[in-house]
Amino acid sequence: MNRATLTAFVTGLIFGVGLLLAGMANPAKVLAFLDLAGAWDPSLALVMVGAIAVASVGFALARNKQTAWWGDSIQIPGKRKLDRRLVLGSLGFGVGWGLAGFCPGPALVALGTGSLKAVIFVAAMLAGMALFEGIERQRQG
Repeated sequence: MNRATLTAFVTGLIFGVGLLLAGMANPAKVLAFLDLAGAWDPSLALVMVGAIAVASVGFALARNKQTAWWGDSIQIPGKRKLDRRLVLGSLGFGVGWGLAGFCPGPALVALGTGSLKAVIFVAAMLAGMALFEGIERQRQG
C-alpha cells in the first residue's frame, strides 16, 4: 500500500469515527438539530464550528502550496461565483438532509451499522448521482 492510499484510508477512518462520535450518523440527532422551532439540539453546531476551525487551518497551510506532502497536486476550488446550479444543488442537498437526517458522509458511515434507512438513502443518492451524470452527458454531447 503506497503512502497516498494509506493516508486516504487513515483520514477516512478518522473522519468516520468522528462522525459516529459526534452523532452525525444518527438521523434522529440530525433532525433534532434541524428542528429550530421544536426540541432543538444545538450540539451539532459545535461539531460544525470544530470542523470549520480544522479545515481553516488546512486551507491556510495549503494556500501557497502546489503539492501535498506525498507529492500529489493540491486542487483547491477557485470558483467563487454563486450560480443557479450551486444554489439548486444546495437546496436539493438541504431538503434531502432535512427529510432523511443523513448527508452523504454520515450515510456511508451508517451503512456499517446495518441501518436500512442508510441503505435506502445511499441507494437513492447513487441513483441521483447517476441521473445527474446522464443529464450532464446529454447537455455536453
